Amino acid sequence: MSLKEPDPMSSLLIRNVRPMGSPGGPAVDVRVQDGRIAEVGPALAAPAATPVEEGGGALLLPGLVEGHTHLDKTMWGMDWYRNEVGTNLTDKIDNERAFRHASGHDAAAQSKVLAKAFLALGTTRLRTHVDVDTQAGLRHLEGTLRTREALREVQQIQLVAFPQSGLLGRSGTAELLDESLAMGADVLGGLDPCAIDGDPVKSLDVLFGIAHKHQRPLDIHLHEPGAMGAFSLDLILQRTKALGMQGKVAISHGFCLGDVGEREREALLARMAKLGVVLVTSAPPSRSVPPLLACRQAGVTVLGGNDGIRDTWSPYGNPDMLERAMIIGLRYNLRRDDELEVALDTVTHSGARGCGFEQYGLVPGNRADLVLVDAQTVAQAVVARPVRRLVVSGGRVVARQGVLQPEVAAL
Repeated sequence: MSLKEPDPMSSLLIRNVRPMGSPGGPAVDVRVQDGRIAEVGPALAAPAATPVEEGGGALLLPGLVEGHTHLDKTMWGMDWYRNEVGTNLTDKIDNERAFRHASGHDAAAQSKVLAKAFLALGTTRLRTHVDVDTQAGLRHLEGTLRTREALREVQQIQLVAFPQSGLLGRSGTAELLDESLAMGADVLGGLDPCAIDGDPVKSLDVLFGIAHKHQRPLDIHLHEPGAMGAFSLDLILQRTKALGMQGKVAISHGFCLGDVGEREREALLARMAKLGVVLVTSAPPSRSVPPLLACRQAGVTVLGGNDGIRDTWSPYGNPDMLERAMIIGLRYNLRRDDELEVALDTVTHSGARGCGFEQYGLVPGNRADLVLVDAQTVAQAVVARPVRRLVVSGGRVVARQGVLQPEVAAL
């Protein structure tokens, strides 16, 4: 059956599920109509010819959200890449650019492979950074745009035009970023205005100028540590306020927030919260990381992401956002059940809110992105990472038992 055919998948009834655990409460049914949640309640009536899925008391989660990945870089499913790259950030950047140029790495094919792997494991919405530079030009973006279009009915993909080699060091990069947004990139990316570009004022003036011109949000990789990173973050916050970009800026990584003193961090977090600047973390074990609970207490939205998965930067990563939630829980020593619910929130509600994905959550009227797992509680789902019994995206069953439906796999 073609994915464009509306019937019978315009309606769906899922019986006997427990939304987000529903501790102590009865299981409910979820009725889906035209891609949205129509009703949630006990013993719902199924309209004529409505397909029915038996949930068997499974835990019902909203579709998972990947807040920061790099679909275009991945070698997921390819032969093993022998990693012998140097330890500096510039080593990794230069090595990757040279490898992709020499190998003809196919961003279209690889981004689709990884996006589908995410979908099979319940990720129905994701944000991916796509390299734009003067050597590759817009080739990687064009390939990932094709993936977004191919999967648009089953997965919402945001594309970030990302200057991985820096903005100022390679003449013509700014013009390519400008063109990327005109071509359909959803978000403008940035990278280390001090450590990579060497002129933070000019770098951020150019970056914010392009974003303001196109009225697009910004997502800035900020690896810079300590005082350097705090200085860059201060400049970013100044420009966010001056240009009226409240609620439109994300800081990815933000390692400096794990380095600076408590008073300085509190002041920066208070400004971020007031301006609606969100923080994206992959919770890496090798760097200082922003304190998750302190950030949330200050009112800063914190969302989770894998960063790169199986690429020239790192052999690690898995397109399973329950696993990423578990890694976030481990990195931040989250042990209590309510703390593990926070870990899940980084890849569900905070993830959606931080990326600007609308109509999200398990309430009537929202897009029907649903994941069923065999777990008693949210905490168990994070720790055990059970097989996804059922994945529904936009009201359509797209995967069972961790395997895509044939018509989705064929996209």
